[in-house]
Amino acid sequence: MKVLRYLKFLLYPFSLLYGLVMWIRNRLYDAGTLTAVSFDLPIIAVGNLSVGGTGKTPHVEYLIRLLKEHFTIATLSRGYNRRSRGYQLASENSTAAQLGDEPMQFHQKFPDISVCVGEERMLAIPQLLGEKPETQVILLDDAFQHRSIKPGFNILVTEYNRPFTRDHVVPFGRLREGRKGYERASCIIVSKCPPNMGETEKQALQREINPLPYQRLFFTSLQYGQPYDLFTQAPMLISPDATLLLVCGIARPAPLVQHLKEGFKEVFLLPFPDHYYYSNNDLEKISKELKDLPGAEKVVITTEKDAVRLHLLQERLQELNLRIAVIPVEISLLFGEGNSFNNYIFDYIVGTGTSYIRT
Repeated sequence: MKVLRYLKFLLYPFSLLYGLVMWIRNRLYDAGTLTAVSFDLPIIAVGNLSVGGTGKTPHVEYLIRLLKEHFTIATLSRGYNRRSRGYQLASENSTAAQLGDEPMQFHQKFPDISVCVGEERMLAIPQLLGEKPETQVILLDDAFQHRSIKPGFNILVTEYNRPFTRDHVVPFGRLREGRKGYERASCIIVSKCPPNMGETEKQALQREINPLPYQRLFFTSLQYGQPYDLFTQAPMLISPDATLLLVCGIARPAPLVQHLKEGFKEVFLLPFPDHYYYSNNDLEKISKELKDLPGAEKVVITTEKDAVRLHLLQERLQELNLRIAVIPVEISLLFGEGNSFNNYIFDYIVGTGTSYIRT
């Protein structure tokens, strides 16, 4: 362990160099030397300072649920690790390979909104508006460092167990840029908090993060829902005595593992890299691992993000007779601040002159 600690410190000069590059880039945007494009409609960006694992996706979904009944909304993502290039607007024939796992998840869960991807988001927005001119609000997914677009509202998500205030720039730490990047946020959300988090701890984190006068600070926890069948979407009732094999390719599975251990007798983790595309060989491995587990009732369970990638192998899954449960997750705002957060978002949108189109 000491050797690893020393090796980590050898990375510190590289972190300083990378942090300096990002600092210069941000100063050039701040000074107007590098141009950030604005658009004449409300744009809300959701992102983080760190590399993955903050629970950003369920926060985007929260905003979709909040806004879609009142405005015509669209999501725009880069489409990380997809197998296509350029601008893509989701259709009934889209797959995770075309869009990426998170955008495909949005598309499957919210088919009544526009979901699109594009590496160059400043070019993708005009294309989106050309195809969907009725769009009133755009949600930018994972765009905190994408400064070529100037959103009207920036939401920064940071994780309870590792807030940006205690982290360092990669490769020494997990930050994509220096801590001062938080100053661009309109709103800071501490995610993955314990549901029973107390007022004393809240105030301690508030002092540590020290939001600026124009920023609001909120706290959220994860809420896991009823598992459902991967292909039929029917609810799956799983006995508490069942043995679970959690198959997932997400950045930080620990909160999900802990949740499952609280409700089931035995939980085993079979991890894969974040945004991983499963192969037929992986399915064979999953099937073998499941057979080798103890217990009379054995169930494979996975996340919604993994589910859209597993859908690409539906035929082989059915040949192996692998029935997979998918566990959904949402966020809950703590300390009774749900209405306050909702009004904060609506005030921004209405303040831009955007009108409600639904009641």
